Order: sequence, then structure tokens, then C-alpha cells
Amino acid sequence: MCLAVPGQIIEITNEDDLMRTGRVSFGGIVREVNLAYTPEARLGDYVLVHVGFALNTVDEAEAQEVFRYLEQMGELDELNEAPPSP
Repeated sequence: MCLAVPGQIIEITNEDDLMRTGRVSFGGIVREVNLAYTPEARLGDYVLVHVGFALNTVDEAEAQEVFRYLEQMGELDELNEAPPSP
């Protein structure tokens, strides 16, 4: 099943509109994410991420609730896997 997972932006590494990227923490697991679809997202904001792209911003309470549900369902295991090599 493909799901969007909430995470918190902890660093914005590139501000270029089309290549805007940042580091997002998913409960302590950090991944590089494309932020081009969420130009309104700022440092500390929560975003829903699917296949490496932030799709929209969410408030912290909603992010925490979704994260708890995904954890209960066992859908967060893939976050612990090493990212694919380029």
C-alpha cells in the first residue's frame, strides 16, 4: 500500500523553486525530500510525503495522529530501510 507519511522539516537545503529540497524527520528518521510542491512550507512545518515529494502541509496535531496510526498499522517499517543508492 502506498501512503503519504507526515514529517517535520528540519532543514531547507535548496530554495530554488523547481528544485526546492529539505531534510524531513519522520519520528527521528531523516530523509531528503523534494519541497517544490509545497512552496509555502517553512522550517519546522509538517508535510505529508509520498515517494520523496512533500504533497501538502499539515498541522502538528494531525501529523502526530497520522504518524500514530501508521505506526500501529506497521506501515513505517520502510522508513527504517536504507534509501536507494543513486
